[in-house]
Amino acid sequence: MSAATQKRARRILPREKGAAPLDVMIGVMAFLAALALGGVLIAERAAETWQGGLTGRLSVQILTEDGVPPDAEIAAALNLLRATPGIVYAGALSDEENLALIEPWLGDDTLIEALPFPRMIDVQLEPGAMIDIATLRTRLSQVAPHSVLDDHARWVERLQGTANAVLFGALAILALIAIATASSVAFATRAGLAAHREMVELLHLMGAQDRFIARAFEWHYFTGALAAAAFGAIAAGGAFLAAGGLEEFGVSAVSFLPPLGLRVEELPWLLIVPAAAAVIAWVTARLSVLSALRAFY
Repeated sequence: MSAATQKRARRILPREKGAAPLDVMIGVMAFLAALALGGVLIAERAAETWQGGLTGRLSVQILTEDGVPPDAEIAAALNLLRATPGIVYAGALSDEENLALIEPWLGDDTLIEALPFPRMIDVQLEPGAMIDIATLRTRLSQVAPHSVLDDHARWVERLQGTANAVLFGALAILALIAIATASSVAFATRAGLAAHREMVELLHLMGAQDRFIARAFEWHYFTGALAAAAFGAIAAGGAFLAAGGLEEFGVSAVSFLPPLGLRVEELPWLLIVPAAAAVIAWVTARLSVLSALRAFY
């Protein structure tokens, strides 16, 4: 089919006055799909940030005994850690730093200062260092019986599992939205084909091939879906930008949760949504028209 023929095919089918409900539905579906895609980006960024903060670090808790921190055990643990090959830093956290760690969960109430907190030792490993955690834990228990060593492996595994759950959940949502969009376009295509039955029959009698007729319908729904989905994606991008700017209006985010906004450099990923919606509409309309024409003639 030549370019001129394709252009004529696109002009044959007029835009239906009843197409607005379909456009609204595609726009809403695109908005939801963009929100799901943005959620994946936020979850992946948060997981990378949290894992980056935990990877290459250890933490040691020195439990208090009768409310009194065992200073001797803290000093012994620090000496052992600093003498261990592969450890580049080991330092005890101050009371203020301990309170700052639990403030996101318990708040800044002064009553929490009376709670018996363990003393924390932050340990940083040399990049690429391989340390026998079991041996180090045994040696620590000998010099500091009230010590608890945590290599954060459990938390890293949970973070990765949470990120994967969010990813698979978003993919399932996107698949359902794609199916709903394809079903709606297929229904609208058949309804449009029935509404223009006389025009289609005339074109067929004049010798127009099924591909020529299908070209008119597929272009019609391709452009409509692209415009509606682009509007929905832009609305979702605006929602993410607004969520990211809430702090400017005095609405602070929960400190232990990732920011709900997207960065400016992440917004172009939302363009996948209108592109995918347009392709789905194009393929669905073409297959629906060709199938219906074969059934008619």
